[in-house]
Amino acid sequence: MVLSTLIEALAQILSMVINIYIWVVIIAALITWVRPDPYNPIVQILYKLTEPLYAKIRKVIPTLIGGIDIAPIIVILALKFVDLFVVKLLFGLAHSL
Repeated sequence: MVLSTLIEALAQILSMVINIYIWVVIIAALITWVRPDPYNPIVQILYKLTEPLYAKIRKVIPTLIGGIDIAPIIVILALKFVDLFVVKLLFGLAHSL
C-alpha cells in the first residue's frame, strides 16, 4: 500500500515537472521571435534551461529546416511521449501493487 502510494506520487511529480518544462520550452521559443535583450535575467534563465537539450538534439538530428529551428518541437514531442508512456506505466505499476 505504501509503495504503491509512493510510486503514484512520484508519477504525479514527474508529470508536473514534464509539463512545466514543456511550458518553459514554449515560452523560450516564443521569446526568440521578438529579439529579447540577451542580458535580461529571465531570457538567460530560459536559455540555460533549454539550450543544453537543444544542443544534444542538434548533434543527432539536423533541426534547421527552411530557416526554422524545430528543436523545440522535437523536445515537446519527446516530453509528451515520456509523459504519456512512462508516467502511465508508473501509474499502472502503482495500481498493480
